[in-house]
Amino acid sequence: MTTSVAPGSGTEISQPPLSLGTAAARNLATTTKSVPQMQGVTSRWLLRMLPWVQVPGGSYRVNRRASHTLGDGRVEFISTGSAVRVIPVELRELPLLRGFEDTAVLEALADRFTQREFAPGDVLVEAGRPADELLLIAHGKVDKLAEGAFDHPAVVGSAAGGDHLGEPELTAAEAGTWGITVKAVTSCTVLALPRQEFEEQLDRSPGLRAHVEAVRSAPQAERNEHGEADIALASGHSGEPVLPGTFA
Repeated sequence: MTTSVAPGSGTEISQPPLSLGTAAARNLATTTKSVPQMQGVTSRWLLRMLPWVQVPGGSYRVNRRASHTLGDGRVEFISTGSAVRVIPVELRELPLLRGFEDTAVLEALADRFTQREFAPGDVLVEAGRPADELLLIAHGKVDKLAEGAFDHPAVVGSAAGGDHLGEPELTAAEAGTWGITVKAVTSCTVLALPRQEFEEQLDRSPGLRAHVEAVRSAPQAERNEHGEADIALASGHSGEPVLPGTFA
């Protein structure tokens, strides 16, 4: 603030400053930098964010949030250490349980799966053996083998994490046999549900049994010799025949 004297009056008049002082100019010319914080590279990021509580000993609990996607046709899992468990509502991705809404029954069914580990080259199922269990592949990749030319097995398909095997056999009223051999290509973690365990859960849940019976009694789409959906075709050169409708 500066002062001046009005001519002829002797009175001092206050005026605002018209320029910055040295200290103020230095503050404007110099940027203030904060300490960088990055989740990926700053080791003490979590320590700065956690509230500190003085205790002689104990542990700090960090809650986990699991996310899963419904309707994609693939079963998802949750891991705790080396233990793997199927997310119960993800069992609805199986055609047999699609549309079944009783979450409590799905929880009980998920508890009946047992975890198995396979090394590369191990056989999960063998053609001609009883198909008496449902297999969910939690991790890894497998090849589906069938009889090929010159007595060598041919790869007719593959499956990986999220896929399942044996669901049609479990849907059948009576246990059949495996039509293919399944061999591990990589290390695999598989969850298995024996048919006996599934039948016991059916006895405990009338709602589940009614749902499964409805699926079993539903008409099956026609298939060709390769197991593909049969496509209705028509051809001709005369008249106006009614053309069949097919979703390919």
